[in-house]
Amino acid sequence: MRLRGKVALVTAAGQGIGRASALALAAEGAQVWATDVDARLLQSCAGVVNVTVRQLDVLDKAAIHQVCADLPALDILFNCAGFVHNGSVLETTDEEWDFAFNLNVRSQYWMIQAALPKMLAHGTGSIINMASVASSVKGLPNRFVYGASKAAVVGLTKAVAADFVAQGIRCNAIAPGTVDTPSLGERISSYADPVQARKNFIARQPMGRLAQAHEIAPIVVYLASDESRFATGQVFSVDGGMTI
Repeated sequence: MRLRGKVALVTAAGQGIGRASALALAAEGAQVWATDVDARLLQSCAGVVNVTVRQLDVLDKAAIHQVCADLPALDILFNCAGFVHNGSVLETTDEEWDFAFNLNVRSQYWMIQAALPKMLAHGTGSIINMASVASSVKGLPNRFVYGASKAAVVGLTKAVAADFVAQGIRCNAIAPGTVDTPSLGERISSYADPVQARKNFIARQPMGRLAQAHEIAPIVVYLASDESRFATGQVFSVDGGMTI
């Protein structure tokens, strides 16, 4: 098992990529703290070997620090929580801008700030941030505030990596393409024609299909493991060919 003896903290672990990654990390031997703002979603992880569930609102700075203080140690942090807004710059409101940057960026800043002391204490740690192909990697239509916030995640990732590269801390980001998660399903259902909306999402994937959450989890495991110990400050695209 590649992660035996390591402790991992995963946000938004109740469903989608977060859940798939928490289970994959646990399967490789990590002691995983699976957190989510919705305690009901975490029930699907309860009882899984090596997994401890904990409700956490990543917009609550005090709660973040409490969770990190309660951890016995910390080797791996996967910042997975986020939200996707639809629309161009002309359609985006100040409220949407603030929410996107608070959840997609500020929460990662707070999580890293709270987690780093435990990592620095034993001179090693892997931080993995959820970015997106819709970021500084690629511009996508109707993803103005989402793309802007995820571009900020890329910058945040590189800055943390540069600051702590000599202290045993690695910080990388992953940039998925379109993944068939409950979150995507909710967004598709909000369209006037959900059937056509799903076809449109599939059409922008060169492979002709959407990714599944379990297809993103392996890159999280890789970045969490010592196999990637020479990789830091990078953005790993897992996008089905969107950026070829």
